[in-house]
Amino acid sequence: MSWTSALNNPHGIDAIYHGSPPELNGVHVHEVALHQDGPTLKLRFDLPIYPSQPPGKWAAQGFNTVQVEISLSGVRDITLDGFGTNIVADVSLTKKNDITVVVTSPETRLKATSDFAFISQLSAYANDPT
Repeated sequence: MSWTSALNNPHGIDAIYHGSPPELNGVHVHEVALHQDGPTLKLRFDLPIYPSQPPGKWAAQGFNTVQVEISLSGVRDITLDGFGTNIVADVSLTKKNDITVVVTSPETRLKATSDFAFISQLSAYANDPT
């Protein structure tokens, strides 16, 4: 089952990737933020694969990277071990009775449990790999 099945609003990702979003392996993590409202955990990262048929607006602007921000609301517990400046991680998002996110990289391990998960931002940009 895809990680998008754990989201309250998977429509945008599913539309961009035509129902086959990429696995969350080797994603570049840009931000992990905690907010008292909810309480909420925001996780912002680049998806590892650009869609084969991106929206016309993205293609016209020469974008090559999709960035997503997932918000987890009603966070009940969280652990964070380590962090860094260039985190490339595997992300797991699962739903059973609650939502669990796990972020694993050589320097970072994050695990959180929440009531809801949703995409709070979906964008694209031109990533210069140099």
